[in-house]
Amino acid sequence: MPEQQTPTASQSSNDEFIDFLLSDQKTPEHTLKQQAQAVKAARHAATGRQQASFRPAAKPAIVFDRVTKVYQAQPGKPALNKVTLQIAFGEFVFLVGHSGSGKSTFIRLLNRELTSTRGTILVGGENLSTIKKWRIPYLRRNVGCVFQDFKLLPKKTAFENVAFALQVIGKSKAVIRNQVPEVLRLVGLGDKQHKRPDQLSGGEQQRVSIARAIVNRPPMLICDEPTGDLDPQTSLGIMKLLERINHTGTTVVVATHDKQMVNAMRKRVITLEGGYLVRDEAEGEYSLNA
Repeated sequence: MPEQQTPTASQSSNDEFIDFLLSDQKTPEHTLKQQAQAVKAARHAATGRQQASFRPAAKPAIVFDRVTKVYQAQPGKPALNKVTLQIAFGEFVFLVGHSGSGKSTFIRLLNRELTSTRGTILVGGENLSTIKKWRIPYLRRNVGCVFQDFKLLPKKTAFENVAFALQVIGKSKAVIRNQVPEVLRLVGLGDKQHKRPDQLSGGEQQRVSIARAIVNRPPMLICDEPTGDLDPQTSLGIMKLLERINHTGTTVVVATHDKQMVNAMRKRVITLEGGYLVRDEAEGEYSLNA
């Protein structure tokens, strides 16, 4: 009879993370906070040196120091202009602004899809201006991303798209079989895991993108309009999910036009206008000039 294996610290923390996120939405707030603290402790114990290296003590998760980004097509109109801010590990931050205000540029700079023209960007203590090319995949492994255009693999099913994020970092087939269906159920796609992107609605494709971004439990989650194509009820569920992920210690940055959601959740709100940072408020509201 085969010997029964004892779950590793990493497996235990994964199970606790999923159990917490799938817990009853009506669970009392004080109980949720206790559960979140337990998950934080389990994740910290499981991630060891890798977690410590990405979360250097007493340093912020994200630093923008006088960051300017100029596109060649518009040399006289910076997409971002001398933006300076810090975001702490564990924060939940909304990034708001009119179309063309610089939100998407901000997001693309964070995952090193773009480089700044001037200024310094630090993510998890890593200087994105001087980072070596071989370090960029490691950076992106620790920064889950949800994009407006989904970036799904068209010939792969929802299950395979989410599983791919685990395959590329060497997770076992057993872990993939366990975690992927749970995360798809979490975003409301438990019955569509074998559908390809062209068999899903735009909103469903976006939810696959969110599932893929969180399946590896990244310490940081960056979202560009994650509820842009979703109905209000589904949008509320997704935002509550992001909030619960944040409660486990994950830093969450959400670029959005969803005024109602921003005003209801009362998180930190950073407002961009014409490439400038014009407002940064704790427990802020969605407030834009006409």
